[in-house]
Parts: sequence; structure tokens; C-alpha cells
Amino acid sequence: MTMSARPARRRAAGAAIAAVALATALASPATVARAATPATGSLILAGGAVAAGNSAVYGTFVTKAGGTSTARIGVITAASDVPANDPNANDPATCSNSVCNGTYYVDLLKNTYGAADAQWIPIDLDHISNNSSRSVIDQINSMTGFFFGGGDQSRLVTTLLKSDNSDSPALAAIRAKFTAGAAIMGTSAGTTIANGRDMVTGGESWDGLRYGSYTSISTGYPNDLSYRPEGGFDFFTSGLLDTHFAARGREGRITRLAADTGHTRAFGIDEDTALVVTNPGSTNETDTVVGTNGVSVLDLRSATVGTHSGYWSIDNVKWSYLTSGDSYHPTTWTADSAKPAYSPGTGAVGSRWSDVFSSPTPTTGHPYQMVKMATELVNAGRSTYQYGISYESGPTFEADLTKGTGYRAWKSGTAIAFADLTTHLYVY
Repeated sequence: MTMSARPARRRAAGAAIAAVALATALASPATVARAATPATGSLILAGGAVAAGNSAVYGTFVTKAGGTSTARIGVITAASDVPANDPNANDPATCSNSVCNGTYYVDLLKNTYGAADAQWIPIDLDHISNNSSRSVIDQINSMTGFFFGGGDQSRLVTTLLKSDNSDSPALAAIRAKFTAGAAIMGTSAGTTIANGRDMVTGGESWDGLRYGSYTSISTGYPNDLSYRPEGGFDFFTSGLLDTHFAARGREGRITRLAADTGHTRAFGIDEDTALVVTNPGSTNETDTVVGTNGVSVLDLRSATVGTHSGYWSIDNVKWSYLTSGDSYHPTTWTADSAKPAYSPGTGAVGSRWSDVFSSPTPTTGHPYQMVKMATELVNAGRSTYQYGISYESGPTFEADLTKGTGYRAWKSGTAIAFADLTTHLYVY
């Protein structure tokens, strides 16, 4: 597929860095100062599309919120649109709006996972003023955990932050409960909103690599990589967050955003999978993977941004992919696994891979394509290198993977994890 030419860049992107190491983060944009008191609660950050039967994710959340005898969950579905905009609002089987989604999660957490109580917090685009309601604040203060559903994170910004980016009374109450020990779970947009500065808001990998990152999107360019410099709710501070990650081939977009905005670490959480964060924001923070797929951790400390054939490129990004039971330690930048170390002595990679960024354009799609390519390389004991190219052309981007310095792998049954696979992204 050849992409049509685009006019010159329409506005300044996020301070792209050319031909320099990303060892020093750029200065943060102006944000409202929040209390620096470390939170004693836990985060359960899910990548979206969490199956109702995924007890590893939902069960962990209920446990972290106090267990079945005491967990009281506040369900926040303000990322969903309101019933008036849902053509299926009157059909419980197909509706998708703030009210019916709230009902779904209340029922799931109470009747499937045994929370002592679960209640919808009545804040959405139809009830923004409830973010300062005394009764809603009292409701929040009675909870031991909070669930943020998916949808569009911009609606969470609108409903729970003030115009100066400070906390509404409702969000301030949730933050105080989190600081005091309440658990917070998010899925999809409900996870993305946990970001600090430079929260991703949309876009595709090819468009991000080709055109860079923007703080707003022009009509006609829906796939542009966009972000909010002021960020989200700042619950998670160890790196950028992205969701639906490998299924939608978002490796390129979060790498470009991290490079453009001076972040040296990013986390990509897969569908039906969660990152469980204990001691968040402290020197003892540990991030553990639960669920079906995996979590990517991208380390850009030694990465170098430049140009290749006249287009943006980046070298020496270290990619770790962790699966159920594996952990990451942000303070030491290290991953570990209870799985046995894996270093096969035979096998070789096959031919070049295609559509490594899982383009939304092909009708069949290729979810998890980059992970599949990496898994082939991990299993190939006689090979140290593999590469693939984007579906889009004009230009075609290439992703190179190399078993370089620091590379390690683990395997248990069919479950594979690896650390520090060297990644390079540039024009083919």
C-alpha cells in the first residue's frame, strides 16, 4: 500500500530529538503539582479486552482491594459515551455506554468475583457536576478499590480534571484513598489515564514513525500519533503507558512518542493481560504480569535518534517482553522470571516478516506480529538477528531485532519471555 503525500508538518511535534542519545529527559511541560506522598495502594493496569473469566486479572484486583469479605469497589465508566449517543442503549445485550457498562462491571465484580460490594460512581459526560457532589465524595470515601473502564481517556480528563489540570474533588478523594491503600484497576483508556505527562491519545505506528507526534489532530489525519502533554491522573510514574499493545502493533507509536517527549522508558500492555504494580512510585516498586499475553518494556536510555534515507530512525532500543508471573523492577531497570532460562542450541529464523506493526488496513490484520517475530528469533538458537517491514509503504519502515548485549530469555511450556532484545526502527 503506497501512502499519499502529505502537506508539510502542520504544527510543532513533541520536540523531536535528532542524532543524540536519550539519556536525559526533556523538561516536563507545566503541570499542576500533586502531593508527593507515595501511594500505599496497588495498581492493576490492564491492556483492554479483559475476558469476563480472567480471574488472574479481576481476581487480583478484588484481592488487592481487600478480598471478597471487605472489598468495596467504585466503578467509574466516565470514559464511555452517554446513553443518548448509544443506538443500542435500550438493549442490555448490545448496549455500550457509561450506564450499561457500569452495570456490567458492578455485576461482574460482585457476582462473579465476590466483592463485598460494587457501586457505579455516577460521573460521566451527562453528570460532570457530580465530580464535586458531597454524596458522591462520601460514596468514594467508603470504597477500598476503584475500577476505571475503557472508552476514550479524553472523557476522563473532561469529567474528573479541572480546566487547570488539577484534581476535581472526586478525583482528589480517589487519590487520597489510593495513597492510603485503596487498589485501582484500569482497562484500556482506564489504564492509559494512569499516565503522568505526555499521555498518548491516539494514532498508528506507521504514521507516528513517518510524521512524528502532535498535541492535536487535523481533520483528515485520524491516524496521526497524538498525545496530551499535561498527561493523565499521574497514578503510574515509571514510564509511558500504552494499551491493546501487540494486538494493534503499537510498538512504533510508543517508541516515537517516548523519543519525541524525552521519556527513557515505556510500557505496552497486551489485551487480556495486566501489569500489577505494588509500592507504586517508590524505590521498592515491583511490576508483575498476570493474564493471557504479555507486557512490553522499552528502554531508551542508550537509544539514538537520527535519520535513515531521509526519514526518522532510532537505534538501540532495548525491548523486554514479560509474560504471566514475570516481574520488572523500575528502580534497577531489570526483569526477572520464575521460568527456566532458555537458550536453544538449534533452529534458525525463516524469511523476512511483513506487517510488523499490525496495520489496521489489511482486512485480515496481523495481531501480535512483532511478538511472533521476536518469538521466532528467541526459538532460533543458531540465529541472532531477524527483521520485518511495515505493511504501509511510502516509505516502508523496517524493524530489526538482535540478540545483543544483555539479552536473556526464559521459557516454560509454550510461554516465552525475554529481556533486552535490541531493536532498531528505520526506513527499509
